[in-house]
Amino acid sequence: MKVLVTGGAGFIGSHYVRTLLAGGFPGQEDTAVTVLDKLTYAGNRANLPASHPRLSFVEGDVCDRDLLLGLLPGHDAVVHFAAESHVDRSLTDAGAFVRTNVGGTQTLLDACVAVRTPRVVHISTDEVYGSIAEGAWTEDHPLLPNSPYAASKASADLVARSYWRTHGLDLSITRCSNNYGPYQHPEKLIPRFVTNLLQGEPVPLYGDGRNVREWLHVDDHCRAIQLVLTRGRPGEVYNIGQGNERSNRQMTDLLLELCHAQPHLVRPVPDRKGHDLRYALDDGKIRRELGYAPAVSFARGLSETVAWYRDNPAWWKPLKSGTG
Repeated sequence: MKVLVTGGAGFIGSHYVRTLLAGGFPGQEDTAVTVLDKLTYAGNRANLPASHPRLSFVEGDVCDRDLLLGLLPGHDAVVHFAAESHVDRSLTDAGAFVRTNVGGTQTLLDACVAVRTPRVVHISTDEVYGSIAEGAWTEDHPLLPNSPYAASKASADLVARSYWRTHGLDLSITRCSNNYGPYQHPEKLIPRFVTNLLQGEPVPLYGDGRNVREWLHVDDHCRAIQLVLTRGRPGEVYNIGQGNERSNRQMTDLLLELCHAQPHLVRPVPDRKGHDLRYALDDGKIRRELGYAPAVSFARGLSETVAWYRDNPAWWKPLKSGTG
């Protein structure tokens, strides 16, 4: 089997690639992987085992149709991670998100139809659903995005669905809750707070810290993606969660404890525009249909993540300084 992974040098994509190449998915021990990544600030070649014999790397843009038409033939599947993903950046440069997340997805799927790619999994996010005061979203909940980032991902989901319905493309969509784990860019909450605290620097807490997120370890997420790739039904959406709800204030307190830092380092800052109050996924469908179950406990996963950043300053310090 040969798989093309778009955005494979980013946080989640690279974890998927490393796991696949390390034999972490049963039955895929001989799978060859091609990574396509534009290597923006969030893509990092250091996230990948560069010398692995089953890995090929192509630096390029998912919006480049000619590149895709030359690259896709011979691949049995595409796992589409490539996206602009930071909400704060989307508030000041929405155009980049529409170009990559919507236009890039359409261009990729158009090329997949042209070369008859057998299987595609499109990776999305719980943010497409908006905000929910109580309960949890099922896959048939209306899409009500509240940020340019979330709107671009919701648009990409609809484009993806249309290629299944119109062109018969064998495609499934996954929507995950907030991921965490090693190799995550320090612009995101957990690595930003951890790396700041490890250096004795203050951390910015939006508003009153009551915003609630559900946290999913990247390893559990990638195992779920592989289940969807190999056993998911065409045209279907699968929520991927873990049920670990924490307010941003609670998460901050946990990170203070794990980093042995003092509470005075927490600095309240004005709330983000349009900040969603709460996300929560109902992942019963993927559990029932595909046998998914998270394996990494929140306590262990968070502790190991903090330890990884403590042990790997050579990876994250250049990113924080802008030299990486």
